[in-house]
Amino acid sequence: MRDEIRTDRLLLRPLRASDAEAMFAYRSDPDVAQFQGWEPPTLDGIRALIAEQENRAPDQPGWSQLAIAEAATDTMLGGVAVRILSGDPRQAEIGFTLARHAQRHGYATEAVRAVLGDLFFRRETHRVTASVDPLNTRSIALLERLGFRREAHHVESLWVKGAWVDDVIFAVLRREWPLR
Repeated sequence: MRDEIRTDRLLLRPLRASDAEAMFAYRSDPDVAQFQGWEPPTLDGIRALIAEQENRAPDQPGWSQLAIAEAATDTMLGGVAVRILSGDPRQAEIGFTLARHAQRHGYATEAVRAVLGDLFFRRETHRVTASVDPLNTRSIALLERLGFRREAHHVESLWVKGAWVDDVIFAVLRREWPLR
């Protein structure tokens, strides 16, 4: 996902080297990182991630990161990640993270809606899933608001930060998306 996607308030764009400090700051914030499976060990770890992302083709299997930035200022607010499945590139997984100051303004809903539109209509993706900690009620509410259905609740299925945690799987199909 190397192309830019614009909404009324946001610019979803590839990560840039200049995003490293902002991304490190919000990914290192304990309130933001609470439900994240990956926390950057150092600022250099973020720089390495950004450098690796620069060489990714948009439809290559694996994770691609987009910055969520304010359209007017290009200030980074967070990110959306899309994983194209290696076994079937018509399926994808999505994740999202926002800096604490950017939460509760509808940015995540706007960003995820825009990325889903791009996946379903431009890239002709068949199915998009999301994996969420069941305690992350705000992300669950966002997914449900966008028409995702809860498909599974895996008990103690992931080892995260030194503990077994549950994992709730949500999904939406391309044929369902226009109905939302």
